[in-house]
Amino acid sequence: MALLISDECINCDVCEPECPNGAISQGTDIYIIAPELCTECIGHHDKPQCMEVCPVDCISQDPDVVEDKDSLYQKFLKISA
Repeated sequence: MALLISDECINCDVCEPECPNGAISQGTDIYIIAPELCTECIGHHDKPQCMEVCPVDCISQDPDVVEDKDSLYQKFLKISA
């Protein structure tokens, strides 16, 4: 699954620079994650870095974008090619 930032986001700016795929950007009100770029850090790290640094735990898996680890790894290979 791609990750999703909830409206509990406080715009603290710590998640955006941690994303190795550039999937996180400032939205209208809160930060957003582009599902086509999110690999949950597979290929880069053991755990999603945005979730690791978020001080309010407002990042979770997006139930609307279901992907298994192999699909996420294939996306990583495509993005990093």
